[in-house]
Amino acid sequence: MTDTVDALLRAQAERHPDTEAVVDPAERITRRELDAATRELGAAFVASGIAKGTRVGLLMPNGVEWARTALALMRIGAVLVPLSTLLTPPELSAQLRTASVQHLIAVEEFRGHRYLDRLDADLPALSTVWTTDQITGLRPGPGTAAVSDAMSRGVRAADPMAILFTSGSSGPPKGVIHSHGNAIGAVRSGLDARCIDDRTRLYLPMPFFWVGGFGGGLLSALVAGAILVTEAVRQPDSTLRLLTAERVTLFRGWPDQAEALARHLPASGVELNLRPGSLEALLPPNLRARPGARANLFGMTESFGPYCGHPADTDMPETAWGSCGTPFDGMQVRITDPGTGEELPAGATGMIQIRGPHLMRGICRRTREDVFTPDGFYPTGDLGHLDSDGFLFYHGRCDDMFKVRGATVYPAEVEQALRTVDGVRAASVTNLPGPEGNRVGAAVVCDASLTVDVLRRAAREVLSSFKVPSVWALLPDEAAIPRGATGKVDTARLRELLQD
Repeated sequence: MTDTVDALLRAQAERHPDTEAVVDPAERITRRELDAATRELGAAFVASGIAKGTRVGLLMPNGVEWARTALALMRIGAVLVPLSTLLTPPELSAQLRTASVQHLIAVEEFRGHRYLDRLDADLPALSTVWTTDQITGLRPGPGTAAVSDAMSRGVRAADPMAILFTSGSSGPPKGVIHSHGNAIGAVRSGLDARCIDDRTRLYLPMPFFWVGGFGGGLLSALVAGAILVTEAVRQPDSTLRLLTAERVTLFRGWPDQAEALARHLPASGVELNLRPGSLEALLPPNLRARPGARANLFGMTESFGPYCGHPADTDMPETAWGSCGTPFDGMQVRITDPGTGEELPAGATGMIQIRGPHLMRGICRRTREDVFTPDGFYPTGDLGHLDSDGFLFYHGRCDDMFKVRGATVYPAEVEQALRTVDGVRAASVTNLPGPEGNRVGAAVVCDASLTVDVLRRAAREVLSSFKVPSVWALLPDEAAIPRGATGKVDTARLRELLQD
């Protein structure tokens, strides 16, 4: 079983050596070339003092270079710490400190951010900072190629592979530790649901520093033998040209990313060749499913991406419409009372807990007892229910749930209802505390023709009166929704937006 990065690289290079592995607008690399390049760079890292277990931060945009550097580190047993290009200097220093990063590889500048100019001097674990230009100049020393190769073959599935940062709507980011075996197993278990195989030319706009891009993009392509097409900077016109030029067959990611591209498609003059399983906004009408018929694949950084789903090109049973599908092989899901931890029956809403071999190994600076229940489940903080057939329905976050006049409101339920209104492209909902209790607030990205009165009337058709937002913000595009460094909606800033 190819359950380490080194084994995956060797297997793909032997199976289809001349097939491309990763493509960006400036560079492309075959599987044979990727295997050779990562072996050489891995040996150079060994010569520079990086060993098995060494924690190495990587801060650069998507591209062949990110893939080559990250895979070289992981195959020699170093622990990769992907870092967001959206981080401010204090946020970057905090993550380097939390993960005890010993070496940092970073671009000097990207999209106006200069990451190294204000790096905190108080980082006791950090010994070396390399720019990407300096990495290009690293060379193996005498005998290090053999040592590096032996180190790579000595990596085991149980060894730590990466530390990924994630956070909820508030609180400091968490450094989530994944092993080679649990991460690769998680990717493999979700390939069918994401419709990725060795014939796929995959484009996924998520950055590699998040689990969606790292696991759903880079490692998914490596495990399945697919070709990954990526780019550092996304612009509608250039992205559409890239999708066409590289004959992309599958577009995965966030729905609003596809919707933004779809608005530019008619005037672009390009024709896409996407197959079912792609995000539907970019598919022709005859290939789209009925609303709610396809699963909303569901997961988190702690599970290394989706742990629940259904083939993205296949309708679920009608009783399961609107659900996230069923747990993948190897993953157990149970619903518990948020207060007592007792397991709840089918149909009851409570906290989602998960357990299985694809789950993270732990969280930086936290004990296992702090993270898992005594019987090994991870309390996700998400709310949901399982129906009698085992389909999981998501109801938002435990810390997002709030009461209005004594009745419970789940923001995710209100958001889903608003997205069914024609002309609404995205919606984010939260509570607005006040002297008379909570009010429901909604920030809605919609067509200019929609008004608050129209949205309110439509919401009343599908929601109980206490769930209908009383405070609205109509936004022109998805970029206006405030998000944190991990891409999740920043609830505190959302409340500020709605109270302006």
